[in-house]
Amino acid sequence: MSWGTLYTQLGGVNKHSTSLGKIWLSVLFIFRVTILVLAAESVWGDEQSDFTCNTQQPGCKNVCYDHFFPVSHIRLWCLQLIFVSTPALLVAMHVAYRKRGEKKDIIASQGERSKTNDLESLKKKRLHITGPLWWTYTCSLFFRLVFEAGFMYALYYVYNGFQMPRLVKCEQWPCPNKVDCFISRPTEKTVFTIFMVASSATCMVLNVAELVYLIIKALMRCSAKSPPA
Repeated sequence: MSWGTLYTQLGGVNKHSTSLGKIWLSVLFIFRVTILVLAAESVWGDEQSDFTCNTQQPGCKNVCYDHFFPVSHIRLWCLQLIFVSTPALLVAMHVAYRKRGEKKDIIASQGERSKTNDLESLKKKRLHITGPLWWTYTCSLFFRLVFEAGFMYALYYVYNGFQMPRLVKCEQWPCPNKVDCFISRPTEKTVFTIFMVASSATCMVLNVAELVYLIIKALMRCSAKSPPA
């Protein structure tokens, strides 16, 4: 599935989300997917060929590269974006299920002209985030937060921080001794890493704000329905 297809699917969900949800989708695709596709992939390029060690020992360079780069930044960010977007697709499935039920009721009704008009109105109808849809939507926000935090921790843990070092010292077998290995364009990679982490943190803040907003709205509805003491 291409990023454009994913954007189309999430755009359909966005019609039923809050204003904060619309901002989240914009940040996700403008500041994360676009930067990842247009800039970050070209910055990293062929990482292994640009990884240089001061030894000609066969296999040493490959082992050292695998030790310091067990997972590519680009692939990790792609996985992160896919996992973060998946909960929103659950909301899309819930919305489609709701609309399919309403569509059956409309088709079962009498009158062809009114039936056609009602079906057109159903396509444009915005569902309110209440009842079962509220639970699906809030659960999707919770899982977004879990995935974002999990991948940020994984990035920090695997690379010992968000700064790309210029020089790493490798003692892995079959290297004859401690060898120096040099990473290409470390400053540029550090800038992009910090930018992607900042964008992820922004999405987390938006998700928390939207979650709090939905909980407050639900509490206000419950208090309005409860009879006065």
